[in-house]
Parts: sequence; structure tokens; C-alpha cells
Amino acid sequence: MRKLITYSFVGVLLLFLILIRAYEDVLFYDPYLTFFENDYLYLDSPRREIAKLVLFTTIRYVLNTIISLGILYLIFKDKSIVKFSVLIFAVAYVLLLIPFLYFVINPNQEDYYLFFNIRRFLIQPIGLILLFPAFYYYKLNR
Repeated sequence: MRKLITYSFVGVLLLFLILIRAYEDVLFYDPYLTFFENDYLYLDSPRREIAKLVLFTTIRYVLNTIISLGILYLIFKDKSIVKFSVLIFAVAYVLLLIPFLYFVINPNQEDYYLFFNIRRFLIQPIGLILLFPAFYYYKLNR
């Protein structure tokens, strides 16, 4: 019964991640959503408010991080995994935000593909996708 409740909570948290993705254009300011849906390699960078873009990207990253940490805790029940994950997410945020800001301030068509991928790491829960199998493997071999 306890596992059923745990998996139900994990399902709810996964649903929150899906809802963030589904309503991203309503919840967050991001002119790059429609830009990257089009043939962006041949278009100029969209008009954007840099401070607002960074704020909403940060909010989205924090929401995805909190939900991801909740999923990791519910599945592994190990606070040390959560603490390590917080460190990984914090370092990743700083390391990804620097090139993100560079590409937002200095848009070049040659850099759009790299910018697209860096932005993806900030707005999608890729950290969870990378950390979950790593911690699962760690737990199996421990």
C-alpha cells in the first residue's frame, strides 16, 4: 500500500512537469518558443526583454528542479541523493546561464543550434532524466 501511495505522488509530480510543458506559452515569457518552432536557421533573433526572459527562465528552471527533487526523494528515499542533486542543479544553472545570457545578448545565426540546446537544458527537466538512471545504477551497486 505504501508503494502505491509513493507511486501516486510520483505520478502527480510527473503530471506537474507535463503541465508546465503543456502551458509553457501561457505561464512563461519566452519569445524563443515560437522562434525555434519555425525555420530559425534563416530568421533573425526575435525581439526580447532580457531581464524578463532570464527571470521567467529561472522560474521555470526552479519549478522543474523542485519537482525533480521531489521525484528523486520519493523514489530513492535518500536525503543524501537529494542534497547531491541540489548541488548538481545549482552548478548546472550557473554554468548554463552564462552561455544562455551570452547568446541572448549577442545573437548570431551560427550559434542558434547551440543556443537552442543550452536553452533546452534550462527549460526542460533534463536533469531528472540524467540523474534518475545514475542514482538507480548507484543504488543497484551499493
